[in-house]
Amino acid sequence: MSAQVEARRRPRSRRSPLASIAMHATLIIATLIAVFPIVWVVLSSFKPGVYIQATEISLIKEPTLDNYRYVLTETMFPRWALNSVIVAIATTAIGVLMSATTGYALSRFNFPGRRKLLLVFLVTQMFPVSILIVPIYVIMANLGLINTLGSLVIAYLTIAVPFCSWMLKGYFDSISTELDEAAHLDGCGPFATFWRVILPLARPGIAVTAFFSFLTAWGEVAYATAFIQEKSKFTLGYGLQQFVPAFNPQWEYLTASAVLITVPAGVVFFFAQRHLVSGLTAGAVKG
Repeated sequence: MSAQVEARRRPRSRRSPLASIAMHATLIIATLIAVFPIVWVVLSSFKPGVYIQATEISLIKEPTLDNYRYVLTETMFPRWALNSVIVAIATTAIGVLMSATTGYALSRFNFPGRRKLLLVFLVTQMFPVSILIVPIYVIMANLGLINTLGSLVIAYLTIAVPFCSWMLKGYFDSISTELDEAAHLDGCGPFATFWRVILPLARPGIAVTAFFSFLTAWGEVAYATAFIQEKSKFTLGYGLQQFVPAFNPQWEYLTASAVLITVPAGVVFFFAQRHLVSGLTAGAVKG
C-alpha cells in the first residue's frame, strides 16, 4: 500500500527538452504559415504598385495611403460595400430566424415528414455550388429577380439555412425539455416558450449561426458573378475582380480592398465570439 501511495504522490513525468523544443518549433512554424499571408497582404496594401510587381522582395518600402484613398474615392468600392452590407444583414437576419424556428421545431415536435426533412437538409449540403447555380439561376430568371440583390439573399439562404438548422437542432436538443414543461405550466404557448425561455439560452448557437450566415453572404463570389450584371450592384467579392484584369492586374488596389473587406468580418467575429464565450453555460439546468 505504501508503494502505491508513494507512486500517486510522484509528480507526472515532464516532457524531455528535445520533445518540448520540437513541439514549440512546430507551433511556431504553424503560426508563421497561418499569419504570413495575412501580414504580406496588409504590408502590400501600403506599397506603391511598382514595388509590389518588382522582382526584389521587400516587406515595406515607401509606405503610402494612396492605395486606400484611390479605392475609397476613385472606384465604386463604397457602393459595393453598401450592397454587401445589405445582402449580408438580410441573409443573417432571415437565416437566423428561419434556422432557429426550424431547429426548434425539429428538436421539440414530432410531425409527419420530420426525418425526411432532416435528410433533405443533409443532402443539400452535399451538392457543390457549381451544380446548384444553373437551377437556381433558372428559378431567379422565372421570378424576374436576376440582377437584383434579392436574388443573392435567396441564394445564400439556400446555403445557410439547412446547415444552421441542423446545428441549432442539435443545440436545442441539449437544452432540457423540463424548461418547456415549466413554461407550459406557467401558461406559455409553443411560440412564447421558444421566444422567452429557449431562445435566450441558445445564445451560443445563435451567435455561431449568425456568424456563419454573415460570412456566407459577405465573401461569396460564384452566385454574385452569375446573377448580377450591373456594376453598380456588384458586391465586394465580385467587385474585387475589377482590380485584376487579364493584362494589367492592379495588385496594390486589390490588397487594399482585401484589407478593407476583412475589417467588418473581423468585427462580426469579435462580437460573435464574445456572445459565444459569455453564453457557454447558458443552457445549464440546475438540479
